Order: sequence, then structure tokens, then C-alpha cells
Amino acid sequence: MLTYEKRDRTIKSRGCADGRSQEEYTAKSDTSSTMVSLEALMISYAIDAKENRYVVVTDIPGTFLHADMQKDVHMLLEGMIAESIFKLDPKLYRRYIWKNKHDKPMLHIKLKKSLYGTLEAALLVWRLLSSTLKEWGFKLNEYNKCVANKTING
Repeated sequence: MLTYEKRDRTIKSRGCADGRSQEEYTAKSDTSSTMVSLEALMISYAIDAKENRYVVVTDIPGTFLHADMQKDVHMLLEGMIAESIFKLDPKLYRRYIWKNKHDKPMLHIKLKKSLYGTLEAALLVWRLLSSTLKEWGFKLNEYNKCVANKTING
């Protein structure tokens, strides 16, 4: 678990996979999003400064929850998280929750939205973000698709 303080002083936590393999038969290109290179970022900064560009930095709250899963992805929730989901709607989840041999609540779920830590989450978010930016008139750099620019009023 990684916990840190964001620029706006709120606290954010992220959990990482525990080492179990995820779909070893899937090609990396089908699950990995592009990543901005350090060189592209630094060149973009230099051009922005030289041309006195207006630059915006933003955070998209719940970023991964904006993208819909495209494949069936199932998760096993254990312990407190399974119990918390059950408490949201006991009538709905009663028939799906069980306890393992250590008396820990267990719940299988199917994801509807992208979830941080799943194989294709970053790729789905990147596809959604880049298509949205293109709809808004941004042009993706042909050499590094993580760099997008838009000319406004010249």
C-alpha cells in the first residue's frame, strides 16, 4: 500500500498487486498504455517556455473509474472489503458472499469500470482521455502520443 499527500493536501492511497500473475497469455501491447518519455516532456517544457504557452496541470478525480472495462474481469475480494461491499446491499450480496476456512469473508465480483492495478486499466484510461482530447480539438504528437497540444486564438 502506498499513501501520499497530493498537491491539494488531500491524502491518497494506492494498493498494488501482491505478485500473483495476471493473464500471462495477453500481449503487452493489449494491456499497456503509452508513457510520456522524459525527453518529450522536457522538450515540451522548453517549447512552452520559449513560445510563452499557457499550460494547465490537472488531476482527474477517480480517473480509472471513468473508463468502462472492455473484457470480463473478475476479482476476489477478501476480508474487510468484501464485508464492506456486503453491507452496502446485504439483500443483493447475501447469496454471493461466503467465508473461507479462516472465517474470512470472500466475494467474487465482475468489474464494470476500470480499476487501478488491473492489467488494462491504464490503457483504457489513456484511450478514453486521448479520444476526449481529440474531440476537444487537441492534436496528439505523432512521435509521442502522450503529448497533446491545442492552438487557441492563434
